[in-house]
Order: sequence, then C-alpha cells, then structure tokens
Amino acid sequence: MNSVNQDIPFYRNFDELAEDVIDLAKEILPDKLIYLSSLSDSEQVILKVSDEHADIAISEGMTVPLENSVCHRINFKEQRPLQYPDVENEMESTHLRSLLLDVNIKSYLGLPISQLNGERFGTLCVADSKASEYDDHTIELLQRIVRLFTYYLELERRAYRDPLTDLYNRHYLVGFFDKERTAPGTLFLLDLDGFKGINDTFGHDRGDEVLKEVADRLRHFVAKQEQAFAVRLGGDEFIVHRTGELSEPELLKQADELLDMLSKWEPEENLSASMGIIVYELSSDVKLPELLRQADQALYKAKLAGKNRYFCC
Repeated sequence: MNSVNQDIPFYRNFDELAEDVIDLAKEILPDKLIYLSSLSDSEQVILKVSDEHADIAISEGMTVPLENSVCHRINFKEQRPLQYPDVENEMESTHLRSLLLDVNIKSYLGLPISQLNGERFGTLCVADSKASEYDDHTIELLQRIVRLFTYYLELERRAYRDPLTDLYNRHYLVGFFDKERTAPGTLFLLDLDGFKGINDTFGHDRGDEVLKEVADRLRHFVAKQEQAFAVRLGGDEFIVHRTGELSEPELLKQADELLDMLSKWEPEENLSASMGIIVYELSSDVKLPELLRQADQALYKAKLAGKNRYFCC
C-alpha cells in the first residue's frame, strides 16, 4: 500500500505549502485551473484546487479511482509531463476522454511529483475548459515549482522515517496516537533473538543488512493489511500496528505469520523473533507509553518462555 495519504496529516504546514504551490503556478498560468493531487495504489485524491474556473467540476477532497484518472498515465519513472492540448480531438482513450469532458476539461497538463527516494507522491495539474497549448518554458517553470515542493516532502519524510530502514520511527507512532487514532487496534512489539551475535560474529555492516531485511519483510506484511504500518523503535525492536478489531483466530494467524516471516535466515545466523502483543480499545484514556510498557512486559514473557514465540495480554 502506498503510504502517501496516511503520511500527509503529519506534515507540518502542508496546507500552507500546498497553497503556495498553487499560487506560484497561478502566477505562470493565471487563467487556468491548477490542482495538486496525491496518488495511492488505488485512487487519486485532490488535495488543493485554485478557486477559478467554476465551470470545471474538480474540487478539494474529491477522490477518483486510479483507473479513471488521467494522472495515472504520467510517466513517473522518467519524470515526464503528460499533455493533452485538445482532449476532445487528441486523446486516444475513449473512456478517459469521456471522463475529462464530463467535468469540462478540454485541455490537460500533468506534472509528476515524486519523493527523492523515487516513491510516487502525486501530480501538479493544469486544466482548462477550452483547448490550450503549453510551451516548453511554461512547463519548465512548473517543474521548478515541483522540485521545490519535492524538497519540502523530503524534509518531512526524514522527520518521520528511520534513516537506516526507511520504516516509520517513534516520532510517527507518537503522532499517530496523538492525532489519527480513531479506532481500536493491536500492537505487535517484535524483538530479534540472537541479533547481538550477528554484530559480534559478522560485524555491524551485516547487522545493518539484517535490520533492513527485517524492514522489507515487515513492509511486505503490512502491505497486505487494510490499515497497518510498521515502525522501527530503535536497535532491533520493531512494531507492527494494526487498526481495527481482530477476532482471536485472525490475531493468532497474523502473529504466527510474523514470527514465521522473521525466523527464516541462514542456519549460521541463528536468528528468530519474539513478540509481545497488546490489543487496545478506542478510549480517551489509552496512552501510548502505557501500551508500550504492557507490550514490553508481554515481550519479556515471550523471551522467558524460550524465545521465537509470542505472548498476548
């Protein structure tokens, strides 16, 4: 699952920066509709829209299934803008042409916005209710605005990501519980068994490779969940957070899958994982430090019981 939309609520001054992007683009193209969007794996979300061109049916907060979004056709790999000066006569896709004409877009220019690590963020788009050409100089100026916005995204990303594994960090977890927790959930606190031996025997470079491999496996795990994310707390401690209620069979199945996933290493590395699990209700008195304390106690019991197992309380 692309994490862009779940990251945005934590970005400082995002609304102000997004409005600045729109305003700068309007200085270049004052008579056009400008909008900024994010793209997840399944949909496009319209984040900010300039207030002109009431005849075009694009509004802030609108979501569009990705298969119905012309922005999905932009070449993000090569960072190449996509332009249709005359949608009605030049767009080859009958389906997308009809969708754009239905909202009265007769010309379109979309510029890709990617984060510095290559992850797709979204688009800066220009639309008009009549056919319009966009020259190379105009496109270059818009690309400069996109680059400045990309640097802002990178600064925000570094605030909430672990630099070694690129998982979320403790700062993000704290922010989630302060701002975004709206449902019950489950914390899986994971600690690697035998990790000190990796550093002592094979060196810290191999230790870092192990931690990055753990992060990749956790990313694969949470990508299959509807509402989940992974955090590196520090050292060889990780958290998987799952929003929503889980039945006991579902919880045990996920716990078994996590342990199995983190117990497959080369024999000489002698690695596995232990896990403490905490299920919490939606309540105003639920505090993250207390949940982490309880999860740590459950993890300790799993270690005492022989490691490579979990304990749930």
